[in-house]
Amino acid sequence: MNSPRILARGFAALSLLASPVLAAGLTDGMKEGPVALQSAGPLAFGPEGILFVADTKAAAVVAIATGDSKPGETKPLKVEGIAQKIAGLLGTAPDQILINDMAVNPVSRAVYLAVSRGRGPDAAAVIIRVKTGGEVEAVNLEKVKSSRLELPNAPADAVTGDGRRQNNPRTESITDIGFLEDRVLIAGLSNEEFASTLRDVRFPFVKAEGGTSVEIYHGAHGKFETRAPVRTFVPLIVGNEPSVLAAYTCTPLVQFPIRELKPGAKIKGKTVAELGNRNRPLDMISYRKDGKQFLLLANSARGVMKIEADKITGAESITEPVSGTKGVGYETIEAWKGIDQLDRLDDKTAMVLARGEGDALTLESRDLP
Repeated sequence: MNSPRILARGFAALSLLASPVLAAGLTDGMKEGPVALQSAGPLAFGPEGILFVADTKAAAVVAIATGDSKPGETKPLKVEGIAQKIAGLLGTAPDQILINDMAVNPVSRAVYLAVSRGRGPDAAAVIIRVKTGGEVEAVNLEKVKSSRLELPNAPADAVTGDGRRQNNPRTESITDIGFLEDRVLIAGLSNEEFASTLRDVRFPFVKAEGGTSVEIYHGAHGKFETRAPVRTFVPLIVGNEPSVLAAYTCTPLVQFPIRELKPGAKIKGKTVAELGNRNRPLDMISYRKDGKQFLLLANSARGVMKIEADKITGAESITEPVSGTKGVGYETIEAWKGIDQLDRLDDKTAMVLARGEGDALTLESRDLP
């Protein structure tokens, strides 16, 4: 979902908006020892090679000092059959490997993957590092510096519904994370009536507040919604307003001013685009090219959309039912098919996780379109 993204998305995309970070002392309060993860979901990078891991099952964010802070060069990379390589490393079958997110370390250029070893409730969480030469290794979490942020008012860890409608709301306690200047931005669900939540938490961690309840108008559904989670987001300056630009299922694109993210507040976002229903956003990055700001949004059913972000500034708010698409438009990047995850590698290059024939996954670098 997303790294500075610094990042994210993991979050290199955030560097477009963040002022220089005084990173000294960020690991001083961390404890050294083993890191226990119940799950590994969205990833994001901060300064000094600090990796933020969303442990969705525990409703917590773990900051890990990877020690991976030596500057690296951007090199072309293509690792075919990445799931098979990870499975071989972990001693299991490829169909027992699930890659949940990807983040590029903006300093070393190494790629980090959040992986589940196994598909059921007992799946083990593993962090995989892919070096710039393509070597694959598991990050040793037995003796590292780390700190942990427990989220209050998280949804219950309990399966609800029957048959195909079974669902555990805890899996959406964190749907995406990003790092901006000196804080971690966290999207997900809470146990409140207005369940959709954005949190703005200072780093180094002290404690997590209740977060901001967010409401959107969903044009494809023709109604206001408070329980639909953000699927992926990027921080972005819209006009002169530092904002979170969030994508939701079926597929509204919504702007939230960061200054409005306050514990206990309830805010309404500005829906700037409806990008088509029956679709789930997967990942999003921001970048500049030819003097313009763009977004790349990967989707489950509508490919990768290239959106001219500068047009968001003057976009009208969508407040009425929409059939099809409306608002800020997009170009479909036809050459980028089957993209599950993406992140910026540098100012000209992206790293993507692409699904090919037989659902085989390839990790590769590509020039930004």
